[in-house]
Amino acid sequence: MISVIISKENIANEIIEIVDKNDINHLKNAFRVKEGEVIRAVDGEYEYICEVLSIEKKIIELKIMQKNEDIFSSEVEIDAAIGILKNDKMDLTIQKLTEIGVTRIIPLLTKRGIAKITEKKDKWDLIVKEATKQCQAVKLVQIQEPKKLQDLKFEEYNLAIVPYECEGENSLRNILNNFKTKPKKVLYIIGPEGGFEKEEIDFLIEKRVIPVSLGKRILRAETASIIVGGILVNEY
Repeated sequence: MISVIISKENIANEIIEIVDKNDINHLKNAFRVKEGEVIRAVDGEYEYICEVLSIEKKIIELKIMQKNEDIFSSEVEIDAAIGILKNDKMDLTIQKLTEIGVTRIIPLLTKRGIAKITEKKDKWDLIVKEATKQCQAVKLVQIQEPKKLQDLKFEEYNLAIVPYECEGENSLRNILNNFKTKPKKVLYIIGPEGGFEKEEIDFLIEKRVIPVSLGKRILRAETASIIVGGILVNEY
């Protein structure tokens, strides 16, 4: 079903007004929606099944037929702190983590990071928005401003892990199997293309972040980001 992302202020008396020109253009010219057609709208909290009432140049009106609770998001918050990757690799990672269903993405400034970015890119939010429509999610993934490892709030998490190629004992599966209580909030940390320096891993261990192995193969950062996110979302 065609989806559109809206704001709560665009809803009044069971009518949704779409006024964003990009959304209007997309619905009219890409999807060629017609009056009477049924589409889907989400506001970050609820899903609305709607009938298209009218299509004008600067506004599209929808009538809410059904309001549904969010059944697409995990009860467990899963945050991904990702060493900032170069251009299309970061874009791909953000897109796929949105589709998988992580809660937040925290771009990480690391010592071996190749990409030199100090501010969140506007296009990252656009990637999240488009991926949210595609995967039929309700909540938008939050992308925070870039942070250093020292700025992460480790105390907020019940479980924090970091895949590390030198870890030989703890597999991700074993850690999850041995974690007896269902966590409320999970953090996983992925290094940049160059990996973490030993002192960064030592710092994370001091913060009670658990190093885990993902197997004998060395995975690209974007691959590890997607695999770990998928395992955690599937687990919880």
